Amino acid sequence: MTIDQSALSTLVAKEEIRELALLYSRGVDRKDAALLRTLYTADATDTHGDTFDGGADDYVKFLEGAFPYMRYSGHHVCNHLVSVDGDEGEGEVYAIAYHIIPDGKGGWLEDFGCVRYIDRYRRENGQWRFAQRVVTYDLRSQRPVPPTGVPTPLPEDPSYTVLRSRLFAAGERAQAPSVDEHL
Repeated sequence: MTIDQSALSTLVAKEEIRELALLYSRGVDRKDAALLRTLYTADATDTHGDTFDGGADDYVKFLEGAFPYMRYSGHHVCNHLVSVDGDEGEGEVYAIAYHIIPDGKGGWLEDFGCVRYIDRYRRENGQWRFAQRVVTYDLRSQRPVPPTGVPTPLPEDPSYTVLRSRLFAAGERAQAPSVDEHL
């Protein structure tokens, strides 16, 4: 059996890009700004509908300002179609985003969205990162909800204390194995 190295490299790249999208969800949901900063290129941009449009570093700062007010955040990735061409790629991620946020009157709102992330990716120093993210909302609704439990904060969250591999580490992302290490 002959292994097509080009096809194998593309397959590995696609899996690394899918991991990147999952790490983004984890970073936002666990309120891990240090992790989020490792997921973007230095010149990356992020556009979240009418909520934010600018550089990735400013986007992470924007999120850091919102984190204390988000009682719950859950990004659930559904479909992820990826195209790779060398050290560049592009993709579309379908996701369900669910948040519990303040209503401004002392109560809480359930913020639900069916979103698509339209992405451009670039591999830098062996790591795939977001070069551009554009979020479009296919459906979005908000409604009042009764108070609910607050998720366990970092570093007590069990996904940080029980799971030990690099994927579940807080903060900076550990160097992923290179394609050659996969072969």
